[in-house]
Amino acid sequence: MNAARALLEMLRAYGVRHVFGFPGETTLPLYLAWHDVPAVRHVLARDERSAVFMADAYSRFSGQPGVCESPGVGATHLLPGVVEAFKASVPMLVFSSDIPLGLEHRNVLTGFDQTAVFRGVTKESLTLTRGNDLPNLIRRAFRLANAGRPGPVHVRLPIDVLQEQVESEDLRPDLSFATCPAQRPLAQGERIDQAAMLLSRSARPVMVCGGGALTSQAWEEVTELAELLGMPVGTTITGKGSIAEIHPLAIGVVGSRGGTSFSNAVLAQADLVFYVGSDTDSAGTSSWSLPPLESHKKIIHLDISEVEVGNSYPTDVSLIGDAKATLRRLIDVLRPQAQADAHTRAAWTASVQEQAQNYAGRVRTWLESDVSFVHPLRLVQELWKRVPEKHVIVADPGVSAIYVSAFYRTRRPGRSTVFNYSMGALGYAIPASIGAHYARPDHCVIALTGDGSFGLCAGELETVSRVGGNIKIFVFDNQGFGWIKAALRFGYEPKYFACDFGAVDYVKVAQGFGLQAYRIDSNQDLGASVEKALRFEGPLLVHVKTASEHELVPPVPEWIKKASELGLPIIY
Repeated sequence: MNAARALLEMLRAYGVRHVFGFPGETTLPLYLAWHDVPAVRHVLARDERSAVFMADAYSRFSGQPGVCESPGVGATHLLPGVVEAFKASVPMLVFSSDIPLGLEHRNVLTGFDQTAVFRGVTKESLTLTRGNDLPNLIRRAFRLANAGRPGPVHVRLPIDVLQEQVESEDLRPDLSFATCPAQRPLAQGERIDQAAMLLSRSARPVMVCGGGALTSQAWEEVTELAELLGMPVGTTITGKGSIAEIHPLAIGVVGSRGGTSFSNAVLAQADLVFYVGSDTDSAGTSSWSLPPLESHKKIIHLDISEVEVGNSYPTDVSLIGDAKATLRRLIDVLRPQAQADAHTRAAWTASVQEQAQNYAGRVRTWLESDVSFVHPLRLVQELWKRVPEKHVIVADPGVSAIYVSAFYRTRRPGRSTVFNYSMGALGYAIPASIGAHYARPDHCVIALTGDGSFGLCAGELETVSRVGGNIKIFVFDNQGFGWIKAALRFGYEPKYFACDFGAVDYVKVAQGFGLQAYRIDSNQDLGASVEKALRFEGPLLVHVKTASEHELVPPVPEWIKKASELGLPIIY
């Protein structure tokens, strides 16, 4: 067989069932081979960037590496999604075909130095230079993508090499690296003992879980450790789901993207912060003010990556290892003494729960406020009350993500919400909903997007219509880049530039792509409208008229003081 067929056979052997892609001339040998390998389904996207976002969400919801492909001419379009996956540690195989080897310097149409472009935003950029090298190259790609700190691996496939013959007896997968996490290294035992000592002595500990806790599937250990110590648990926006948010020890998302006055206050009161699978980035720490860099709090940091442990904060104990495995060992060390130490934190947990009840009363007040537009907080609450048990949510930056991250309380631990907030590029949610559908075909997929994001990926409505699935798209329409307006108003001055759009009838746009669609203009019968969407069988779009973030201020800590001085409505 040729290398194109061998590639598909290797993917099939590794358990890959879906590849998201976009056609081009340099990929035609691969597409011809695809007819003979139907077990690996090709999902046609309408844009290369969308194909990566589909693979990203597929990976996050399935626990397998996402796979996408592009012709050389569109390879640069892959970059927004590849950078997000790289920063978010999402395992992925990114294939791009290319012009024939040896013609790089002869100005062949579509040729450029792909390796130079992808090297800085992937774990490795590999080039297939001989057909017989393909099996080893694919084994390397899976090993790199799924082991250690996971991430995307780029594989460049020259069209002439795709057509070379391959010795078929070498087409053996290494299935120990087929899924993520591929292996679970344990942090050093002495350091686990040190962490246990600090935790047992702490009067007001808080655990903060990032996306790495979800990638490690450590939610059972997170919950068990929290209960063992009476320790509140917050998450970053990308770590949402590390503990069920209806759990009495859950405080919700912290930081500047989903953090609330309640969750951030609890974090500020802590005498010890235990970071698990978090890169302590600016969003999760509100630009390193929660906690402040010189707060004298004890810090324990557990992460799979030596690059991130202790990178932002002076750290008392650094734990380099898999979150699930290391937390399990930590629980075993702490358990004999935990009951004796529990009384020291009883007042702390009682205080946190009292603060939670007080904050719930404030949320009820906001829900009762009378506004002329669709209140995004009310919509989130209606979704929370009505979604089927099997559901997932993908959300774009802006109104779409901020209210869900702050106020949508996950009922079960595990990944049920996904935000692309490692980078925060617009246009993620609609293509991501397609990847989510293929990862969990028996789930209701809710995509929350804004009018700004919609403009970057409207063509994928055709893909949604074509593939079907139980996908519900809610488009928040405030007729502009509301987040940018808010950043200007509260950080600089209200001189808006390049922020406003003309009116768009998103219902007609969706109908033009073959989707059912309707519009919500006010809070009247909002519950019935949400119920209608969720009960509909098949994909559907709902156009939601709402306010801009510079008028109704969402929970973004750095905006609150100025917004309060201006007397604006604030939800924080």
